[in-house]
Amino acid sequence: MSEKIESEMISRRRAFRLLGLTVGLGFAAAPQLLASSGANAQTQGMERRHERRTGRQENRQDRRTNRQERRTGGTGGKSGDTD
Repeated sequence: MSEKIESEMISRRRAFRLLGLTVGLGFAAAPQLLASSGANAQTQGMERRHERRTGRQENRQDRRTNRQERRTGGTGGKSGDTD
């Protein structure tokens, strides 16, 4: 019967040792897990960049459209038509 009690104590010691290692690894891994949540910030930054690019593309297209309108139907100053 003493063998059974002795094996239970060893088992408990091992259990506490594993528990301690698990807690230690949890604390060591916590900063890495928090750092991986930085992907949200990257996504937000990517969204802002996309919005800026879209705005620049729209402005560029507006300038091109206005330029084309000035060339085709503007005031007629350079078209050569004189009355």
